[in-house]
Formats: sequence, C-alpha cells, structure tokens
Amino acid sequence: MGKGAGTGLEPEGTTLVGLLRRAARHPDAGLRILNRGGDERWLPWPVVHERARRVAGGLRKLAVRRGDRVALVFPTCPGFFDTFFGVLLAGATPVPIYPPVRLGRLPEYEQRTARMFSSAGVRLVLADPRVRRLLGEAVALARPPLGCLTPADVEAESWDGENVSPGEIALIQFSSGTTREPRGVALSHRAVVAQAETLNAFWPDTPEVTHSGVSWLPLYHDMGLIGCVFPALERPGTLTLLPPEVFVASPATWLRAISTCRATISPAPNFAYSHCLRRVTDEEMEGVDLSSWRVALNVAECVEPEVARAVQRRFAAWGFRPEALTPVYGLSEASLAVTFSDPARPFVSRRFDRSRLAVGAGAVRESPQGREIVSVGCPIPGVGLRIVGTDGRPLPAAHTGEVECRGPSIMDGYVGDTAATYEALRDGWLRTGDLGFLFEGELYLTGRAKDTLLLRGRNYAPEEVEQAVGSVEGVRPGAAVAVSWLPEGAEGERLLVLVEARRDVHAADFDRIARECEARILAATGLSPDHVAVLPAGSLPRTSSGKIRRQAALAQHLTGTLGPPAPVTRLRLAAAVLRSAVAFLWARVRR
Repeated sequence: MGKGAGTGLEPEGTTLVGLLRRAARHPDAGLRILNRGGDERWLPWPVVHERARRVAGGLRKLAVRRGDRVALVFPTCPGFFDTFFGVLLAGATPVPIYPPVRLGRLPEYEQRTARMFSSAGVRLVLADPRVRRLLGEAVALARPPLGCLTPADVEAESWDGENVSPGEIALIQFSSGTTREPRGVALSHRAVVAQAETLNAFWPDTPEVTHSGVSWLPLYHDMGLIGCVFPALERPGTLTLLPPEVFVASPATWLRAISTCRATISPAPNFAYSHCLRRVTDEEMEGVDLSSWRVALNVAECVEPEVARAVQRRFAAWGFRPEALTPVYGLSEASLAVTFSDPARPFVSRRFDRSRLAVGAGAVRESPQGREIVSVGCPIPGVGLRIVGTDGRPLPAAHTGEVECRGPSIMDGYVGDTAATYEALRDGWLRTGDLGFLFEGELYLTGRAKDTLLLRGRNYAPEEVEQAVGSVEGVRPGAAVAVSWLPEGAEGERLLVLVEARRDVHAADFDRIARECEARILAATGLSPDHVAVLPAGSLPRTSSGKIRRQAALAQHLTGTLGPPAPVTRLRLAAAVLRSAVAFLWARVRR
C-alpha cells in the first residue's frame, strides 16, 4: 500500500500503524493464540487489521480524540490486539495495564491501578469482559471521562484511521516499579519501530530458516509486546502466544509449543528457565524437539550462571543448542534492548573479586573465588553505552558505576512527571539506575543502585545473597530478598533476609530453613545475616512482571504488614464482583 488517505504522514514502515497496514498484505503470517484449554485461534495480519478498523470506527463514534490516552486491561487474547491497534488507528495512545492476577491482593491492585489510570491521564478504559467485572473500584477512583467499556461496546463500521507521524507517542508503557511506583514511559512510533527493526536484524531470514516466535510473556510487559509482537509485525512474521498462567501451571506447554511450531525465537526471564528445570518431567518432553530454537533470550532479571548451565545440560537431550541461551539487557525507558550477547556463541561468565565490584573500588579484577557474573553482551547497533561515577563523569573500562545509554529508542519521558524525566535524561543520555562495568567490551551488571546492601562501610549486591539461599531445601525458588537498613539508635546497618517457603513446607520446618540459609549465605559471601525470616508462600510484594519489590518488602516487614494474600474463595470473589458493580454504578451517577 502506498501513500494515500489514512496511510500516514510518513512512509508506512516508520509507524506501528504503517507496519500494521503493510502486514495486512501478508495473509500467510499473523498471530496464533492458544487459550487455557489448548485451543488455537489463528489471526492472520489482514484479520488483525480489519478487527482493529472496527474498533477504531467505534472509538470515533465515542468522540475519542487524537492524542487521547486509552487504558487496555486484557489477558492474552484477541481482544488485546483489537483494541491496541484500534486505538492506534483512531489516533489515540494505548496504555497497556496488567489485569488483576493476585485476587488475594485485590484492594492493593485497585489502588495501584487507579493511580496508573490517573497518572497517564486516561480518558477511556477498555477491558476484557471478565476483567471489567473487577475494575469498578479502580475506575471509580480514577474517574476516566468515558468510563470503562469492552471491545463489544465500541465496535462499529470499519474506519481506515487517522494519519500518524513517527514522532507521535505510540504507547505509554508502565515501568515495572521494582524500586518505586510504576511510571508511565512515553515511547514514540520512531522509538519502537527502530527497536523492532534492530531486533529483527539479529535474526534475518535465510533460504534455510524462516524465523518465527513463541511467547508466554504478558502483553502489558515490554518484552512481551515490544520484544515479541512488534518484531513479528515488522517482519511481518508469525508469533504464537500462550497466556502466562498456562506457562506457570505447566511450563512444558511452552517447550512443546516451540517444538510443534518449529519456532526459532522465544524469550523468558531467569525464573522461567529455573521453573522448567524444577517442573518439567522427562515424560512431558516425550516427542519434543527443541533443535529449531536458535535464540533463547534470557531477559528482565539477573542471569544466574548455574541455572543457565543446568538448562543447557538438561535439555540437550531434546536438541537444545548450548549457544541458543542468549543473555540480554534492556529496560522500558529504552524501548527494551540495550545490549545483546552474540547469539552464535554460548553465554560467557567470569568471576570477579568481590572487594573490587563496588562503586569507587577501582578497577575490577578476575578472581577464581570471586562472584560469578554473566555477560549481557555488547550495545546493540545505534546504541551508545557508558559507565559513570557518582559525579556523573564517565569511568574507564573495568570500573563499576551507573549504566547510561542513548540511541534511537530512548523514551520521550515520563508522562506527567517533568522532574523525573529531567532526572533520568541528561544531554540525551538515559540514567538506567543499574550498576555495572565494561570488561573486554561487554557489559556485566552488578545490581540496582537503590537496592545495594551497605554493610560495615562496604557495598554488596543483594542478588548474590539471594542466590545463595536458592538451593536450600524448602525455599521457594525465586522468592528471596536481601535488604539492609539502619535501625534507630544502631551503630551500623543490619542485614535482613526474607525468604518464602514452598507451599508444601510445614511451619515447623521454618527454623531449620532459616539456619540453613544463614550457613549458605556465610559460605557463599562471607556475610552473616542479622536475621533470616521465613515466610509463607506469596508473602513478598511483587511488581506486575513478577519482580520482588525489595524496599516494599522491607517496609512491610518493619511495620508488621508482610504476609500472604487472603485466600480466594467463591464468596470473596462474588463479594469483589458485587463491590465493583456498585462502584461502577456510583461512578455513572457522579458523571
């Protein structure tokens, strides 16, 4: 399709709207969506485009204006794509928001979601019909002018849509909120299209290989949307999607989908690979062939070298390539990827002297007994990377400092927060808040600046303490927190370690788990915790992407509010739905 009415002010390959119209000429590619029951829904790109045109027509009838923000609250389902692309065609800005997944913490979700609606300036909320039943309180608190509707409420006669330019905002992506409240990250069409093009350049099609992907990552998450959907749209290619809850309940489903679809690309965070090691049985792998999986991106979390090696060993019998496991680094504010490991080689890790990893400790040096850190590779094409000290000045190679980056995919800023934007963006450089160093041209991360442990005048990485307790019998994998704080009147900082026990562990074993955790931490790091608290499963606060919020965990521990969510019963669920319905009614009366 060339230029013309509704085709955009710029060439079609420079905006998401243009990419969608281009993809609509490729009926052999599209989205394959698997539901909880294993049924498949095939949506070729022409169908995705037409369904979005109907939503765009409905939004125009609702008087949704150019530049309006529309929140989308959906699980992994066709409705997300109908509304996401429909909002874009209407000239508005989609704001993906995570649906309520921890029903035992629904009041917390309602408050947090209302704040995101308000901070993004949302004018309309579109939601899956099942999800909408639980959104009444959040909508009543935020009071979006056009309320909360479902896709069926807004579908109308198809409309080609508005003209869109590359500099306009393509979406508002909320950061995970690991160390602070989630912030709305404004990403332009130019930024996200540049990211999709760069990612696809890492895996070009050849006469022998046509690339396709499988993902179970949430669509409200930057890796699920920007890292999986947008590259498939840009190619255009085929992407198979599984709901995250399907993966959590049965991780073998993910591996079988890769095998069945002969997918070549599939990303996941470190905990997902660990989850597969624990939960996938040899019987479930019968008939599975992972030899097509060429790029197994390891994203979004600290890469644990022992987990990575175990994945290589365990799944080699089913054709998994050792070089497929590819550690990468990125963040929402950079439209995702900043560095990439070489997909053609096995991952690289090195051991570094712990005493030289802190900011200001001089040049790092390798040590056989040091902390093992996995390289996350080199900057992707077009991205500049530097390490700066506490004074903001660039540091030489092999010195730990804050990671800063710049390039074509950097955010425009935080929505409605000029001060935070100014703090994050200085002379075109993005301050990531992550600590690391460059060694032989590759980036090694040591942790988050705000999460660093300060003990006896030295800095330590909480990840090393947390990884030390991961192998203790009875500890829930990926559910440990190490934090330091200075009690009132104390002479020095205290080290607190919070770990969740597995659901099948009896409370009588908690003391034994705490003692073993203390011993493992001392052996691995030389640190002796002041207190190890063993908690019931589900107690630690998490972000929408599943990352543990360390500082929130500390605050809740100190105030005595840290604990598991309330059990979800039919009565509680019915009460929540009723409360939501009343809130919707009250919001309608107030309008």
